[in-house]
Amino acid sequence: MLKLEARPQASSLWSYLSPLLALLLTVLIGVALFAALGKDPVSGLRVFFWEPLRSAYALGELTVKATPLLLIAIGLAVCFRSNVWNIGAEGQYVLGAIAASGVALLAEPGTSRWIVVPILMAGLMGGMFWAAITAWLRDRFNANEILVSLMLVYVAVQLLSYMVSGPWKDPQGYNFPQSKNFDLVTRIPRLFEGSRISIGVFLALVGVLGAWIFLFRTRAGFSQQVGGLAPAAARYAGFSSRRALWLALLVSGGMAGLAGALEVAGPIGQLTPYVPAGYGFAAIIVAFVGRLHPVGMVFSAVLMSMFYIGGELAQSRLGLPKSLTGVFQGLLLFTLLACDTLVNYRLKWDK
Repeated sequence: MLKLEARPQASSLWSYLSPLLALLLTVLIGVALFAALGKDPVSGLRVFFWEPLRSAYALGELTVKATPLLLIAIGLAVCFRSNVWNIGAEGQYVLGAIAASGVALLAEPGTSRWIVVPILMAGLMGGMFWAAITAWLRDRFNANEILVSLMLVYVAVQLLSYMVSGPWKDPQGYNFPQSKNFDLVTRIPRLFEGSRISIGVFLALVGVLGAWIFLFRTRAGFSQQVGGLAPAAARYAGFSSRRALWLALLVSGGMAGLAGALEVAGPIGQLTPYVPAGYGFAAIIVAFVGRLHPVGMVFSAVLMSMFYIGGELAQSRLGLPKSLTGVFQGLLLFTLLACDTLVNYRLKWDK
């Protein structure tokens, strides 16, 4: 029979192979799922793994989906490496969208194109403010940051619903709960004609570089990781756990808020109740599939955006529910957790 035997030390090889094996298992389970639903498995895999790559426009849409996922995942990686469990990035994303929309709605036609900078900064500050509530409650009352940040997601969603149904509701919007369309001057500049790719992709790549430098080339990043791996050693070295908590949550909240600002001032172009698209929760999977490494998260963000686009295509072309996107996301997470067992254990045949 097969049994698990503890390794003398964690396998660095399996730490890289585990996400690949998890993806393979997700595909195999997906094939079985399509067959069980009476759909052609080849057609199902095509809409998830080929259609998002088959043309320049499809690649552009893939980039549009991957940008907010990558930005949020970068902030979450800083949190998780610091042993701070921010599960409420979705709420910080929503607050960033609300704050950015407030600045965009104040803009007059003829305002300078530089108004985009305050819009993005407002989103950044909105996300940081929402994360600061969690940091303060954890710092002052030792509240559990998992529960606090998660509950604040629902508060943020209700605040969004109030704003688009009340003060910011478009009076000419046929009674739909949404703001008016943002003026063209407040929209994030696009890179190509006929594509929705914006300068947000460059901000995400800058975030990847900045996170890599911070985590692996600065003393502050080193102290964050030591505090996460060995809190007692961090205290002995004189690293402040309080500062690590605030820094991790503010960075995470700021990146999520920036992603929200890029969405409402970019592809969406207005504030609607549909801004919460689940990016804040999906980015948790992106962070762990990417091994909490900035470069690895680039690839996992692309993979997760393929699941989003594939779910939409499966709905329109195969008649499957859009919730299939969440199924694939969940499968990837659970298979990754299972495969990560091989990092610290190996399979051995016991005669």
